[in-house]
Amino acid sequence: MSFIAFLALILLLGILLAAGFWIGLAMLLSGIAGLLMFGAPNVTGLASSTVFAAINSWPLTALPLFLLMGEILSRSRLSEDLFRGLSPLVRWLPGGLLHVNILGCGLLAAIVGSSGVCSATVGRMSLPELKRRGYDESLSIGTLTGSGTLGLLIPPSIMMIVYGTVGQVSISRLFLAGVLPGLIMMLLFMAYVAGRSLLAGRGQAPKVKDEPTSWRDLRRVVPPIALILLVIGSIYAGFATPTESAAIGVAGAVALAATGRTLTARMLTGSLMAAVRSTALIMLIIAGAAVLSAALDYAQIPRAAAELVAEMQLGPAALLLALTILYLILGCFLEGASMIVLTAAVVLPMVKAVGIDTVWFGIFVVIMVELAQITPPVGFNLFILQAMTGRDIGVVTRASMPFFFVMLLSVALFAAFPQLVLFLPEQMIGR
Repeated sequence: MSFIAFLALILLLGILLAAGFWIGLAMLLSGIAGLLMFGAPNVTGLASSTVFAAINSWPLTALPLFLLMGEILSRSRLSEDLFRGLSPLVRWLPGGLLHVNILGCGLLAAIVGSSGVCSATVGRMSLPELKRRGYDESLSIGTLTGSGTLGLLIPPSIMMIVYGTVGQVSISRLFLAGVLPGLIMMLLFMAYVAGRSLLAGRGQAPKVKDEPTSWRDLRRVVPPIALILLVIGSIYAGFATPTESAAIGVAGAVALAATGRTLTARMLTGSLMAAVRSTALIMLIIAGAAVLSAALDYAQIPRAAAELVAEMQLGPAALLLALTILYLILGCFLEGASMIVLTAAVVLPMVKAVGIDTVWFGIFVVIMVELAQITPPVGFNLFILQAMTGRDIGVVTRASMPFFFVMLLSVALFAAFPQLVLFLPEQMIGR
């Protein structure tokens, strides 16, 4: 009965999504229908209390603050400062200024926590410069779509806040767990670009066309790095919660915009409105998923799934392989927050049943969401680069595929060596 009911709920959810409903609203309606289907008492009161409990969460207060910080900085001169400040560091590497895209997205990821903002902000500055200097267009596009996803992995990450809230996992630990994987993924991207440039010759990165840059330009990256250290360092040192560090970040973003002479009333208003819109959409998704999860819990579907895994005697590796396939399929049709909240109620009991650490699994899920950003037909980063370059979506997708496989390689690496993810969180606990 539970399996049939689960299929019925999924079918209803699919019909609502196909009809054009917002994902949050579709999950809310499906959840209410599920509660009615299973004969839950006082469905109206149960749904209302579930929604209130889902969004009345202190950790979620960090969400609008980090979104506001990112919106303010994306409207400042940050991308220009990053490009010019990082150029002297990477001109000598195979691949040249292509590495600016990777390092720039990595640094920006540690400030804004958003994949699309990273790709768009860095690409707005770097694409014209790389094209003018004769760099390979495919690699230019691929480095932006791939590295832009770091905005979801390197803290502060909006997806980590969503996962931590719905999975009841410490957001501070998730933030620290994302640091080393994010740095490792940046190094893997840079290694791929360097290797491909060496194999293909100067056509990939024509250093002879690079214009001299001054080492004094390095000071341009000092303010954003200082803000990163302030936000993440305050959490690691135990001086601030994620919400408090987000407030610090907003104050720092305002200060950076003021010193860069880009702070205006219009800019602040636009940043506030964009942050409010994004927060409202994510909150709706969380609320809808909470009601849908309540319906699944009432039907005891999560417990049945966990028992099924126990009976099948699946090991952690087999379960992760199956979940990787599941998330890759979902990523072709859903955006990140929806993927997390839609699957949490069923997947987390299965994960706990085989002994996988929930913090480690949070990083795994975030990387799966990253992969969804560059997989058609709804890969958000693909559409951003298509709009910025004017190229066909197929061209952008092909340029992104090497970085897709590099990210899958990183998943295998973190599965083989879980301490790469868990080392920093364990250091925090040991204090």
